[in-house]
Amino acid sequence: MLKRLLMVLVGLMFLLGEAVPAFAYDDKTIVYGEVAGRIGESDEAAWITDAILYAGAVYGVDPLLLASVMEAESGFTMASTSSAGAYGYMQLMPETAASLGVDRYNPLENVLGGASYLRQQMDHFAGDGEYGLTEAVGAYNAGGGAVEKYGGVPPYAETINYVARIADIYGKLLQETNL
Repeated sequence: MLKRLLMVLVGLMFLLGEAVPAFAYDDKTIVYGEVAGRIGESDEAAWITDAILYAGAVYGVDPLLLASVMEAESGFTMASTSSAGAYGYMQLMPETAASLGVDRYNPLENVLGGASYLRQQMDHFAGDGEYGLTEAVGAYNAGGGAVEKYGGVPPYAETINYVARIADIYGKLLQETNL
């Protein structure tokens, strides 16, 4: 039930974000505000913002979604390391970085690798209609195999909470575009 609720919530956020044509802020302003709100106004916050916008453009990923994933993954901190061994802004695992051909210790490659991996998951689960994005976000956290095994977001507390967190952050950022 929770899984379906989360999927519907994310789907509605996308529909709402696409339905309202007036924009109060552009993506750069919104992303910078989110990054600077977390790490402070700085050259690093500006660099991270530009990297998110660039990677989003290269891989066709909404920069607001990419910023949401980065915030949830690392809090916009390059030196962030998980207990599982993921590293960097986008928390790339060694195997994932290798498969993408990126150096996860290089800040720009880390962001590009994360955007590429998210795009792969989005493309893979796109056939699942409005729930495809939810599954793609779940796959970013738990792996595509786990999402396929369970036919949706796996019933892992970490992944369920992760998907909900991304939905919250992304929903908030989408609302800023429609003020």
